[in-house]
Amino acid sequence: MKAKWVIFAVLAAFFVLVMHSGYGVVNTREIDIVRNKPVLDSRDLQIIDNFVNEAVRELVVKTKDFTSIAQTRSIILARSSSRKSAQAQYAEQFSESAHKYISSGFEQARQLTPEDRRFKVILNLLILIDGLQDVRLADLGLRLLKDQNTVIRYWAVHSVTSPGFTKQLNSPGGGNLQLARRIVEQLKGLVEPAGRMVGPEMLALVAEFAAEVGIPQGEDLLLQIADMRIKRYADWTVDYELLDAAILRLLYKKIYSGAVNKPAVARRFGQLYSYAIQRYVKGRNFLNAAQKHQLASVLVETEKSCIGKLLTVPQSIIKRAVERDDYTRLLLEHSKLLGDETRAGRLALKLNFDYGKNPDGTGRTAPLTLPEPPPK
Repeated sequence: MKAKWVIFAVLAAFFVLVMHSGYGVVNTREIDIVRNKPVLDSRDLQIIDNFVNEAVRELVVKTKDFTSIAQTRSIILARSSSRKSAQAQYAEQFSESAHKYISSGFEQARQLTPEDRRFKVILNLLILIDGLQDVRLADLGLRLLKDQNTVIRYWAVHSVTSPGFTKQLNSPGGGNLQLARRIVEQLKGLVEPAGRMVGPEMLALVAEFAAEVGIPQGEDLLLQIADMRIKRYADWTVDYELLDAAILRLLYKKIYSGAVNKPAVARRFGQLYSYAIQRYVKGRNFLNAAQKHQLASVLVETEKSCIGKLLTVPQSIIKRAVERDDYTRLLLEHSKLLGDETRAGRLALKLNFDYGKNPDGTGRTAPLTLPEPPPK
């Protein structure tokens, strides 16, 4: 989890800097006049282009001065749109200029030394892209999804998965379906079966995006994430179990809102929840206190927020079993809810799914059994 704290430290530092007051480092007089004009001419468009050029150059050249950088980002973001009747003209030119000069900024950054300065410039440009939430800048973030630096990867992922960005992709008539598919495919490659390049924080962003983006491929990506987590439970390498409360919630939302392949989504929900329960029981003498606490939260929150709603009957049996350390009662409820070798569980009967096929072709009623924990 070291990378998590690195990311949070970077976030905190930049938010503090954004709050810093002081004199702006980019001249805004002309751009502010243009923002308030009802119609733009060629000179106005050139002013927009000049402003973006100057502001991005400030980010690249003055990277050592973090206060100025934060101010410059704020100035750019505050002037990225216009509320006047010329807003379409303004937005089009601003977007075109942003792509041109941020692209150039990345090229300049790659030539910078030392490495620490190169990292800071690239990071600042990514944070700027993230703030602009312009789908036309998506390709700039996608190029850095597999960067070797964890913080750079995080912001690259964030820049193409934020709720505002996803909303634009889903906008009717926006013509962004092809871009949405491209982003999903890139994220699939990042997650990949082993998921070596994506930690829990990035995985949470990708999962949320996969559940919300309005194309069938998004559902496939969510299932891929669930499969990766299921595999990690199976080999006892799963980390940050609390993430699975979010993944289970997203699977539930897909089931509830009409998944493309509802049985497949429900199967992952059942198997992932089963493994979380089994890990809690079988790992009681293996897991540390933090892991047990996280698993307990996953079990109780999922019962409250998902199970009761899927079955249309509120329940708290798992919650009481966890509170009383009643592992026998927990396993009995697991069988009733999720199924065993003798019968299908209530959830499977309600949602009409199984856990795969037996050798004779019949549906398997029991989720996979979690292996015993490895020797310490």
